[in-house]
Amino acid sequence: MPPMKDVLAEIVAHKRVEVARAMQAVPLEAMRQRAAQTPVPRNFFAAVTRPVREFRVIAEVKRASPSAGLIRPDFDAVAIAQAYAANGAAAISCLTDAKYFQGSLAYLAAIKEAVPLPVLRKDFIIDPYQVYEARAAGADPVLLIAECLEEAELLDLLILATELRLTTLLEVHDVESLLRVRPHLGFPHPQYTLLGINNRDLKTMKTDLSHTLRMLEMVENPAIVVSESGIRTHADLERLARAGVHRVLVGEHLMRQPDPGAALRELLLGK
Repeated sequence: MPPMKDVLAEIVAHKRVEVARAMQAVPLEAMRQRAAQTPVPRNFFAAVTRPVREFRVIAEVKRASPSAGLIRPDFDAVAIAQAYAANGAAAISCLTDAKYFQGSLAYLAAIKEAVPLPVLRKDFIIDPYQVYEARAAGADPVLLIAECLEEAELLDLLILATELRLTTLLEVHDVESLLRVRPHLGFPHPQYTLLGINNRDLKTMKTDLSHTLRMLEMVENPAIVVSESGIRTHADLERLARAGVHRVLVGEHLMRQPDPGAALRELLLGK
């Protein structure tokens, strides 16, 4: 994929087609009924903000990405999630986008059955249908990317997620997006929304850990911030912690290691 291409715009365009196809296969009302029949979600907000350890890591399960291509040929979503759970993860993030990340809602459902932690649906959610779909698959929180959504769309999805008792990880990269969503953090109810700051520019796919530190100046409450992407070492965690950020989402670094669970333990403990 050309480095200057707007990858996010391409993904969102494809996602609209994908959602339309999914709705033809399983109509909205049927998906709503499926969502209503699932157990109460696990509390992702509490799991990630609970001060049990100095650092809280949302450990990600993903096979591939647009920037890196195939990350892990020997991919076993459940085994990886179990290794994360055994080595200190606060929650699991599961990529469910098929075309660009080789993910699946089936992976999420299987992980939810196998581990006791909250499981995040990480995808490009642009339509209410996908929120019902996430709930039906067993997701506990959903990711909403501000750069993918108009303000009215974002508010509608925040309300729907809360109605379904799902936590939202509301992700931003651009300063403009942060300023746009800042008034809505905690909407419609407190303790349902976390703010994700993505250190990866979704237009160029380059990462810079300093991005979180720069954006913090515009965040009123660092306790709800999750720094995403570009975190590889315990020193990175300590650097973020000095600025008041103790919650991170880590994927590619862990997925590239021979033993992702051991890599998570080393990241958390520094040894």
